[in-house]
Amino acid sequence: MKVIGVTGGVGAGKSEILTYIAENWDAAVVETDEVGYLVMRPGKSCFAPIVELFGPGILQEDGTLDRAKIAELVFGDKELLEKLNAIVHPAVKRYIQKAIDRERELDTDIFIVESALLVEDKYNAICDELWYIYADEETRTERLMKNRGYSKEKILSIFANQLSEDEFSEQCDFEIDNSGDFEDTKEQIKRRMQMYETV
Repeated sequence: MKVIGVTGGVGAGKSEILTYIAENWDAAVVETDEVGYLVMRPGKSCFAPIVELFGPGILQEDGTLDRAKIAELVFGDKELLEKLNAIVHPAVKRYIQKAIDRERELDTDIFIVESALLVEDKYNAICDELWYIYADEETRTERLMKNRGYSKEKILSIFANQLSEDEFSEQCDFEIDNSGDFEDTKEQIKRRMQMYETV
């Protein structure tokens, strides 16, 4: 089984690429954001430590964590964000490692881990290779304004907190240009997948 890590800046179109791969190959796809939701639910491994870190005021009426409030509190507070990440990120990685082991037993061909922080969280330790999904800033800005309703100010602040294009390129083994027509993106993916079939 090939374990591929997929990363890229916000608005690069990672989700569309993951959907295309899942529909056309024997691939299991896991997104670290989704796993983050799971491990932070009541009764799960991160729930109690997070309540301890932020206090009971972080809970909603239904007893779940108020994720919007957490995001607000850690925004601009690097120390608090690091404490939260120290709770969540190892738990996410453990969950993904178990999922990889499970899919390997099922003889799945490809396992994909998607994360905006793939490089920073050193997922190269559990992935065979890392893919960088590239799209130019203008295209990404346009997508985020249209699809998510983000303001230009918000987009620029997100861009400033992510790795630069050069940093992504240096750390990843393969790059997909998803700036233009998606048919072109599909061709890039197909060519890469054919390489695995011939190995």
